[in-house]
Amino acid sequence: MHVAPVGGTAVQDHVALAEIELCGELIIAASTAREDRLSLESIDEVLRVAEERDAGSD
Repeated sequence: MHVAPVGGTAVQDHVALAEIELCGELIIAASTAREDRLSLESIDEVLRVAEERDAGSD
């Protein structure tokens, strides 16, 4: 059995962590939705699509 050494040698993948966070936010939004499914607009809002689009146009 291999155990990771103590001392924080783990490598962090910031893109993967951001994707995991967004997935979590989608799960929370879906679990609190009033309807069976999230609308495309709701999904875009959770994923902050408009903010990314606006930031990309600068």
